[in-house]
Amino acid sequence: MTVTRAQIQEHSNRQSCWVAIHGAVYDVTDFLDEHPGGSKVILRCAGRDATSDFDSVHSPELLAETLPETALRGHIEAAELAEITKADATKRNAKSSSPKPTDSDDPPPPPPLNTLINLHDFEQVAQRYLAPNAWAYYASAADDEISKRNNAKAYQKVALRPRILKKIPSVDTTTSILGHSVALPIYMSPVGVAKYAHPDGECALAAAAGRELLAQVLANGSSMSVEKVRESRVAEDQPLFFQLYVNRDMSKSVEMVKRAVKAGARAIWITVDSPVVGKREMDERLNLDVSATDSDAQGEGVAKIMASSISPFIDWDILTWLRELTDLPVVIKGIQCVEDAVLAYEHGVQGIVLSNHGGRSQDTAQPPLLTLLEIRKFAPHLLDGKMQIFIDGGIRRGTDILKAIALGATAVGLGRPFLYSLSAGYGEKGVRRMLQILRQEIEANMTFLGATSLKDLKPEMLNTSRLERDLVGSVKL
Repeated sequence: MTVTRAQIQEHSNRQSCWVAIHGAVYDVTDFLDEHPGGSKVILRCAGRDATSDFDSVHSPELLAETLPETALRGHIEAAELAEITKADATKRNAKSSSPKPTDSDDPPPPPPLNTLINLHDFEQVAQRYLAPNAWAYYASAADDEISKRNNAKAYQKVALRPRILKKIPSVDTTTSILGHSVALPIYMSPVGVAKYAHPDGECALAAAAGRELLAQVLANGSSMSVEKVRESRVAEDQPLFFQLYVNRDMSKSVEMVKRAVKAGARAIWITVDSPVVGKREMDERLNLDVSATDSDAQGEGVAKIMASSISPFIDWDILTWLRELTDLPVVIKGIQCVEDAVLAYEHGVQGIVLSNHGGRSQDTAQPPLLTLLEIRKFAPHLLDGKMQIFIDGGIRRGTDILKAIALGATAVGLGRPFLYSLSAGYGEKGVRRMLQILRQEIEANMTFLGATSLKDLKPEMLNTSRLERDLVGSVKL
């Protein structure tokens, strides 16, 4: 059945909402309140072409998985669809006081990968080439972004104490994460909506992880399905872990865990540091109007949309629930003080991630590296190897990584840098170039320190006195 422009535009409200995706017209009225990102995301596309919005976040197969066949109302011709798109653009330009972009505003081709020599270079390129809403979602942090800045500053407060005249013919950078051997003490932190950076999204990350022998933690809000990411791995034994945000609808979390287990996930990383979404102002400023004719509401920032289904009503008993679903190793992501690290240890989890969500949740939460120092001072028994300790946030140099390992971390997670290295069309090649840079920095600085393997990295190789001044004296265990 052919749908006309007039017909689809008649269905542009909450009572009857149609959208076009790749020329197919769907009635999504009954799906509005079921959409994990909330109804506003769909309503802003009501009665018009939603292809761009859909493709920026989702993989094509999601339509068949989500909507029943009866939702298809027909197809709209390209010319008719173009008229709707043209009308939408005219409305947006009329609302905006900014001048229309011209061809001369287009950025030049991105710089060759071999000219990027550190992770800061990738971030600068990403800021220039990512769409404004994508940059705002990736780069934003909560409130005044103090925690985001302090995450990096914490590493700058720790000085290295290199040893000389050490015979170092080579260095060994391998380690084991939850029983899986990896080539570097680095893993891919769960990062949502990687398709904003590159069309291959998390699949490109999976391919790069396999070729560089790293572990990947797939985000709960991945733009690619866990099955598709699994297919993108280059080796069957390539470790893929799955992040879980507990959904307000527990049945959906049960389904997600079972699906991840079936797809071959090797561990569940339950994220607990964002029971509500942080106030990420840069992201919120780029809201889009909801275009449904019976709604004058404003669209929400991507972060708020992504987090709208997360349950704030969980406690330590959630571990019992999770263990009834699977016997996979459990990692708690979002430990922000030594007291909770001790509780996690006592609850028998296999790992914890010291993380303040990259500064994206509660602003002024302390840097994860300071939490690691708390553990070393107040609960050193946690470093006995029964529970692996991971850390993320603000890590941009090989020296940052070595400092974390020397203080007792098993490996570090990187999130934003992987997204930035995907951007500007670099894809998998960009990710591998970024990892090559980190590998070189790690190997060189291990040689400077006089360490032949990661096991040789010890606290005495560091001067932590400046960071120790930030330790609290009121820790109660």
